[in-house]
Amino acid sequence: MRLINIGFGNMVSANRLIAIVSPESAPIKRVIQDAKDRGALIDATYGRRTRAVMITDSDHVILSAVQPETVANRFNDRDDCVEEEVDADE
Repeated sequence: MRLINIGFGNMVSANRLIAIVSPESAPIKRVIQDAKDRGALIDATYGRRTRAVMITDSDHVILSAVQPETVANRFNDRDDCVEEEVDADE
């Protein structure tokens, strides 16, 4: 299981993520409100402005104060590290 740092020491399982999006569009705001109503919203912003919204395969919605590009880069960097470790073992 690979974990991605989403800010302030919070981690999310990379295998469970479906999408990382910006919170500014009306449809995403509705997704956030629906998750809040269902009790499936996880707010990991520590009171800061929401910059990334992550949607998981279990229909949980996670809010982060880190930019979506930063989270995606951390996800991609993690993939590169795993591939390098596998290549080194061969």
